[in-house]
Amino acid sequence: MDRAEEQTFLACGETTAQSVCAVIVTYHPNASMIANLANIAAQVDAMVVVDNASTPEALDALHKANSNFRFHLIENSENFGIAEALNQGIRWAKTNHYAWVILFDQDSRIKGGFVQKMFATWESHPQKNRVASVQPRYINPRSGLGPVVRRARDGGPVYSMTSGALLPTWIFDKVGWFASEYFIDWVDIEYCFRMRDAGYLIADSQDAVLLHAPGHSEPCSLFGFTFRPTHHSAMRRYYMSRNRIAVFRRYFLRFPNWILQSMCECARETIKCFLAENDRLRKLRAFLLGTWDGLTGKMGKREAQ
Repeated sequence: MDRAEEQTFLACGETTAQSVCAVIVTYHPNASMIANLANIAAQVDAMVVVDNASTPEALDALHKANSNFRFHLIENSENFGIAEALNQGIRWAKTNHYAWVILFDQDSRIKGGFVQKMFATWESHPQKNRVASVQPRYINPRSGLGPVVRRARDGGPVYSMTSGALLPTWIFDKVGWFASEYFIDWVDIEYCFRMRDAGYLIADSQDAVLLHAPGHSEPCSLFGFTFRPTHHSAMRRYYMSRNRIAVFRRYFLRFPNWILQSMCECARETIKCFLAENDRLRKLRAFLLGTWDGLTGKMGKREAQ
């Protein structure tokens, strides 16, 4: 790193005040999801909940929760997707001068001391002024297993999920907002590639555990092999296939090895879907349509077919 780059990184990281705002996106949350908000609120300085057009009953439950532990509630009249909802919450945090945001899906669960452990990871990092995101250790509460973490040469994960991520708010001035045109799926992976492309690092904590179950994964045995298809809906299959093509096209020349490895992982995951999941014909159509739209650059929200 030359002197100019070093000064840039130091300027980004010189705000060390640990004022943190949690940003949670909700979409038809159930009672247990809303109850989990209290645990998050107890560990942060502020909390903003962005609701993507949930049912009136779910909104009533959010209003009742807000009367017990105060948070800022943004009610969207339609589903704007995870990326834009996160951007709305982060903008609120930045406007109110919080130095950090920590992001959560509505179905992710944490235990006491989670946020403190995340900050400890950042504080102990040898290049903390270059760290643009700190990730927790993910555990699937159904299986007790975590995902395989592919690591970069700096030791940090190549990319990771958005839920549980701790980010300094200056990073959004440096590399921009989450890509709203992705709507859902691969929003987090694209942003990790964008941060790395700009020269920033991603760190992960081994002490801060986030319980998160991707999809509705259940073990399946076929031809003597046991594997776990995710059972995502056909609509999610569309976004997954489209958005990963968009990421591959954008970052292949910059990170060819990582992209090729991701392609192989996606191929295996797609094969599991078509071998063991229900509604395979609709999912195949969604997969093909998403692949075509990804290749032709058609992004944004897709109406259900």
